[in-house]
Amino acid sequence: MSTGTLLAIIIPIVVVIAVAAVVASLFMRRRKLRERFGPEYERTMGDADSRMAGERELRAREKRHDALDIKPLDSSVRDRYTRDWTSAQDEFVDRPEDAVHHADRLVTSLMHERGYPTQDFEQQLKDLSVEHGRTLEHYRAAHDVDALSTRHEATTEQLRGAMVHYRALFDELLSDGGGRRHARA
Repeated sequence: MSTGTLLAIIIPIVVVIAVAAVVASLFMRRRKLRERFGPEYERTMGDADSRMAGERELRAREKRHDALDIKPLDSSVRDRYTRDWTSAQDEFVDRPEDAVHHADRLVTSLMHERGYPTQDFEQQLKDLSVEHGRTLEHYRAAHDVDALSTRHEATTEQLRGAMVHYRALFDELLSDGGGRRHARA
C-alpha cells in the first residue's frame, strides 16, 4: 500500500476520532453543569442568547464562587441561628409581615456569615446557584413576597408560603447544604 493511500485512510479516521472526542467533552461538560446547577441550568439557558452563552455564564459563576471564602458554621453560631429562626417563626402568629422581613434579614445574615457577598440580590442568586441551585427558586419566591409585604400587598397565605420558602434555603445554608465543592483537577 502506498503512503498516499495509507494517509487517505488514516487522516479521516483521526479527524473522526478528534471530532467524537470534542463532542463527548462538550456533552460531559453540559451534563456536569446540569447536575451542579439543577433547575438553575434551565433558567439560565432560557435567559441566555445561546446555549454556549448560558454555559459560559454558569462557568463564570463557578469561577467566582471558587474565589469566595465560603466557610462552615461553628456549632455555637449554628445554634444561635436556629434560635433566631424559631423567634422569627413565633413572630409570624402576631405579625406575619414582620416575621417575613425578619426571615429575609436572617437568611441574608446567614449568607454573609457563611462568606457570600450580600449587597446585590441578583448577584446573591448567581453566587448561591453554584451550590444551592435546587433551593434557589424558594429564595426567589420568598423574596418576591417580601417585596409585596413591604407594600402591604401580600396575603397571609403568601406570607406563610414565604416563610416556608425562606426555611428551605435557611436549612440548607445552616447545614452547609449543597456540600463543599471539591477542587477541580
